[in-house]
Amino acid sequence: MALDQSYVGRTYPPTPAYEVGREKIREFAEAIGDPNPAYVDPEAAKALGHPDVIAPPTFAFAITYKAAGVVISDPELGLDYSRVVHGDQKFAYTRPLRAGDRLTVTSTIEAVKSMAGNDILDVRGEVHDESGEHIVTAWTKLVARAADPEQGTPQDGGA
Repeated sequence: MALDQSYVGRTYPPTPAYEVGREKIREFAEAIGDPNPAYVDPEAAKALGHPDVIAPPTFAFAITYKAAGVVISDPELGLDYSRVVHGDQKFAYTRPLRAGDRLTVTSTIEAVKSMAGNDILDVRGEVHDESGEHIVTAWTKLVARAADPEQGTPQDGGA
């Protein structure tokens, strides 16, 4: 079943606030193997002009992808998440995320396309802090793979 084209432009309510913590930033930096001291040492971050440690640029994905969950789980949209793979990710920052930020995300469906039997969904997440300041915009592309008509499973046979 193709995704509902009428959902293009639909905006979902902002998420509850997510507080960015030093330990979450440290864990994320370790997980991606980035040794930048501004991610773990408040003094190193302050030397660069930041009030506290900052997060690696891709840290925003953890917040915006979770927020996109309201889009993904919207039953009227018709997305079969069991067939979804992550297609692309882009970020445009106003300033880095930093420890202590309390962030909300507002998700909007920017595009719904079909290509070679696959449904492609583009979701934009606007991230703001508690004062309303824009921090980052994230674009996530999700691809719902076409089902194999003989087996009713994704064409590659896997999940």
